[in-house]
Amino acid sequence: MLDAPVRRLLAPGLDATAGGLAALGVRPLMVTGVGWLAGLGACVAAGTGSWTLALVLWLVNRLLDGLDGPLARRRGATELGGFLDIVADFSVYAGFVLAVAVAVPDARIACLALLVAYYVSGTAFLALSSLLERRGDTGGDGRSLRFVGGLAEGTETVVAYVLFCLFPGHAALIAWVFTAAVAVTAGQRIAFGVRVLRRPAPSGVSTASPSAPSAHRSAPDRQDL
Repeated sequence: MLDAPVRRLLAPGLDATAGGLAALGVRPLMVTGVGWLAGLGACVAAGTGSWTLALVLWLVNRLLDGLDGPLARRRGATELGGFLDIVADFSVYAGFVLAVAVAVPDARIACLALLVAYYVSGTAFLALSSLLERRGDTGGDGRSLRFVGGLAEGTETVVAYVLFCLFPGHAALIAWVFTAAVAVTAGQRIAFGVRVLRRPAPSGVSTASPSAPSAHRSAPDRQDL
């Protein structure tokens, strides 16, 4: 819900930083890899109850995730970069929830529900992104995958995990509230997919098989997930 305005707010600073990194010869995949390691460290720290360290590493992970896209546009975006970026994001998102469940036993059922909500929302997101690309959908914001917005997006995830770190004693409540938000997002994505995919594909676009050519197949992909 808040991703678009936050992206507009942060874009100038991220672009300037990406320009400096590009001048130093830093590659986008290096940033993605270091960011993933920071996210993994955040998960380990949260799982051991080191909440301050978890908070710092989580914010570092999010900062680097915001930098690899602008850097990729300067150094040359690749489909591999976009693929690894989304895998890194999803693994850290899930790993952090697992870590909270380990550190706060009373929150385990809520964390399990959150992971189920993530699974449904993520499945709808990835499937819809692929199908829209096959149909030649020209929407989106230039990222590797076609994102369909909703109540809980990246910004809301950052806030929820910050709250986990600041108020671990209320982890169950935070997880339940965020589970509801993610569930609403899953419903929004499913409803959007039903509404769009029930329409005939645009003229000249074949959806008969997964190998059908897309209007964007030849365009370079972007890594700024």
